[in-house]
Amino acid sequence: MDLNATLLGELIAFAVFVLFCMKFVWPPLIGAIEARQQKIADGLAASDRAEQDLRLVQDKVKQQLAEAKTQASALIDQAKKREQQIIDEASVKAQSEREKILAQAKAEIDAERIKAREELRKQVAVLAVAGAERILQRSIDAAAHSDILEKLVAEL
Repeated sequence: MDLNATLLGELIAFAVFVLFCMKFVWPPLIGAIEARQQKIADGLAASDRAEQDLRLVQDKVKQQLAEAKTQASALIDQAKKREQQIIDEASVKAQSEREKILAQAKAEIDAERIKAREELRKQVAVLAVAGAERILQRSIDAAAHSDILEKLVAEL
């Protein structure tokens, strides 16, 4: 029975060891394992939330980028329209100025032409009077008159 008593002692010691472990060792180990599992689960959940937040932020960035491109395109179109409007206004203004200058030049030319005609009329009148005075001062001779008239025509 020595063998059985030893076996029985070992069984009792083993049972006490198991009870001791179950009472004092296992609860902290199980707590640590469960805490570690909870940390891992929380980390995975946080990672999932971060990925979801990242996707939302990426979508928001894409949307804002698209809006910015649309706004930039609208601004460029608006600038091009304004540019064309300024060019058209400048063209109209230049055309108006051109017409004004042409009208002024025509008026000056007409005034100069009228002035030249008036001066020519005055000179012709003066020459006619001078020719008549010469004819009247000379004797009445057809040949003499024709010479004076030819000179008068040449002067005109």
